[in-house]
Amino acid sequence: MSADELPLAIPLAASVELTVPFHDADPVGVAWHGNYFRYFDQARCALLDMIGYGYRAMLDSGYYWPIVKAQVKYVRPLPFDARITVRARLLEWDYRLKIGYEIHDADGQRVTTGQTTQVAVSAATGQMHVGAPAVLRARLRAYLDRSGAAP
Repeated sequence: MSADELPLAIPLAASVELTVPFHDADPVGVAWHGNYFRYFDQARCALLDMIGYGYRAMLDSGYYWPIVKAQVKYVRPLPFDARITVRARLLEWDYRLKIGYEIHDADGQRVTTGQTTQVAVSAATGQMHVGAPAVLRARLRAYLDRSGAAP
């Protein structure tokens, strides 16, 4: 692998700690199912910030990154006021951003898993970009060089 090439598997993960707010709860007192994607988003933002390619940087680079697929598996309910840790991990980056998620409660028990898939869309043309844009490759390369995980 040359110095310019990137490995397909990049060890990149970020976690955020949150408290499930009362306004996220349904009438039974547990987090409404749709709110889990907001929790995933907070962890995804932390992950993308690690490589300097958060949503503002994405837009500034000329790409939108819409989510084209999302899935979630609810293992156990989350009551309001629960302290949770949401972990996001980069699963794929070469043709799409595929990010995996786990939510753990304060006891470390896994309560939810999920994935999202995003694709690069040119802001100028509205066309989907095939393959990772050069800007994403550059941000990942810089991250690997900084972290010492470069091949």
